[in-house]
Amino acid sequence: MKRKIGRTDQVDFPLLHLSDIDIKIDTGAYTSSIHCQEMRVEDHLLKCRFLDEEHENYHNKEFVFEKYDVRVVKSSNGQTQVRYRILTEILLYGKIYPIFLTLSDRKEMKFPVLIGRKFLTKRFLVDINRTNLSQKLKQKFLKKKLANDGDI
Repeated sequence: MKRKIGRTDQVDFPLLHLSDIDIKIDTGAYTSSIHCQEMRVEDHLLKCRFLDEEHENYHNKEFVFEKYDVRVVKSSNGQTQVRYRILTEILLYGKIYPIFLTLSDRKEMKFPVLIGRKFLTKRFLVDINRTNLSQKLKQKFLKKKLANDGDI
């Protein structure tokens, strides 16, 4: 059975050491992407800066990837772009899933991460009337854990 996901949420990317990152679910997009700038390859390593002013530990942090590839992606405005793509992990509903993210300059967009249908298919059912379903479950779990840890 597929789990419901809302139109927006907050997720963790454990391998990137990023937590509570705002995402937008976009069933019109095939691929998923993350906002970054200054993408460059040096000595066969992909380097970039992830950007999100609301997350001090994330904003302007440089990341280096040994494994990456290049994909041709059609953007929302219909233009074809060549983008770098990385494989990482996303934490949703307490479960870790592998996810491919293309690196894209999303400075004009409200959300730093866009989750497309390639990731969503066969995993989630999108409920556009709901938001932050995974994050609410995470907060409930943390609140319960904190309450239980206080009992000795």
